[in-house]
This record gives sequence, structure tokens and C-alpha cells, in this order.
Amino acid sequence: MGTEGHSNVRRTRAAGRRSWIGWRFVGPFMAVFGLVFLAPIASSIHLSLFRTRLIGGTSFVGLDNYAKVLRDPQFWSATGRVAAFLAVQVPIMLFLALLVALAIDSGRLYGSAFFRISVFLPYAVPAVVAALMWGFMYGSRFGLIGNINEAFGVSLPDPLSPGLILASIGNIVTWEFVGYNMLILYSALRVVNPSLYEAAELDGAGQLRIVWAIKLPALRGALLVATIFSIIGSFQLFNEPSILRSLAPNSVTTYFTPNYYAYSLSFGGQRFDYAATVAIVMGIITMVVAYLVQLRGMRKAA
Repeated sequence: MGTEGHSNVRRTRAAGRRSWIGWRFVGPFMAVFGLVFLAPIASSIHLSLFRTRLIGGTSFVGLDNYAKVLRDPQFWSATGRVAAFLAVQVPIMLFLALLVALAIDSGRLYGSAFFRISVFLPYAVPAVVAALMWGFMYGSRFGLIGNINEAFGVSLPDPLSPGLILASIGNIVTWEFVGYNMLILYSALRVVNPSLYEAAELDGAGQLRIVWAIKLPALRGALLVATIFSIIGSFQLFNEPSILRSLAPNSVTTYFTPNYYAYSLSFGGQRFDYAATVAIVMGIITMVVAYLVQLRGMRKAA
């Protein structure tokens, strides 16, 4: 083999070693990702293809569990409930977060640093603690509502009643996540070039015009991200209804949300195969809705 042949071999070996260097860096992440993300999904899909009966044991049923979920009125009741929750709560939460972000970014808010921390602080409260705290305040016999009724001789509506429980949960979630979404929007505002504001002011534009023509277009991408996160979070609603169920068992059913329905099937009914199917179907619905919202947002941005 000539000198040129040896050179080609060395180059090939060096290229092979370089190609493995990247895998050495991403290998640990891929191992953890496969263990905690891909493996549970694969296990759930495998579990959803079987059915366990008290008499007869476990048998392969193919897609029968999926067909059963699609005909399950409790599943669709739970899905419709979180869809209504999403349609009302998410716009309200994002609108409040937008107002707070614009107020802080305006530079005209007194004590803006303290205000920013105060709005963000509820996000640092664990969801279980927040649900317990608000559940106590909602109580008409032992909580804040009951104390107000007793002190003033009034009869305020019970926030834990079946007709108001979803709105009460929406209030808790809004209180928790307004600060989180505010931080996303405020961060997007901070990267806007200040010269754009100066040029607009020189042209005689007022603050409302600056907000409409400069700030809101700059927030389009951040609003899209916040919306997608909020959609995913709404479909994953679990902590608040599961905590409030002990306080309002007549208002929060075992199929109040899809996630709580899957939890009840697993740990209450020992129906792990059907619970896995419910979780997979709900995951697919969430992905489809989030993708459609993202696609629509990207088309508007274009």
C-alpha cells in the first residue's frame, strides 16, 4: 500500500473517531431520555394492547381498548370539561399575564421589581399546597367563605359546588401561572431594540400606539409558546381536582379530568391496561391540538 493509501486510511479512522465523539457527549442524555421517557411510553403502549380479567387472566386484545375509550362517555365528559376549562381559563390567564408584562416593561410602574417578584411568587408554591390553601378559603363551613357568611350574615355562593367547582379550579390555576407566563412575555419584551421606541416617540406615537405597533408584534412568538404550554397544562389537569375531591366529593367525580380518570382507573379499579389506553389517547389529542395551534400561529407570523 502506497503513501496515499496509508493517508486515506488514517483520514478514515480519524473521521470515524470524530463521529463517535458527539455520541460520547449526548450518550448520557440519550440513556436517561430513553429510560424515563421512551421506555414508559413503550410500556404503556404494550399494556394498552392487553386486557386483564378476574376470570381468564391477561389476553391480547389488539386495539379493542382504544375502541372502548372512543365510546366511553366518561372519557369524553372529562375531555369536554378540560376543553371548556382551556377555552375560558387560558385566554384570561394570558391576558392578565400580558397586562402585567406590559405594565412592568413600561417603566412607569412604581416598585416594578417588587411587583414582578410578587406576581411570580405563586408559581413557586407547589400545586398541592396551592390547592389545599385555596380549598380552605373556599370552604363554606370551615373556611374564608364560611367566615364571611357568618360575620356579615350573608350567603355567598359555594365555590366548591358542582356548578362552580371548575371556575374555582380555574382561579387556582390562574393564580399559580400568571407569573410564569408574565415572565415569558416580559423576557420577550426586554430583547426589543430600544431605538424602535425612541423612533416611534419622535414620530409622535403615544404609548398605546407603541404597544400596538411594536410590543404586541414582538410578543407574537412568546405568546405562541405560552399558549402551547397552557394548552398542554390544561389537558394535564390533575393536582387541583384530586386535592379538592376530599373537600367536595359531590363536585369532583372520579372522571373529572382525563388524567384523574386514568389515575382512578389505575389505583382505584386496578384497571391498568384501560388506564394506559386512556393516557395514550389523551396524549395524542393533546399533541394534535398543540400542533394545530402552533401551525396556525406560525402561519400568522409568516
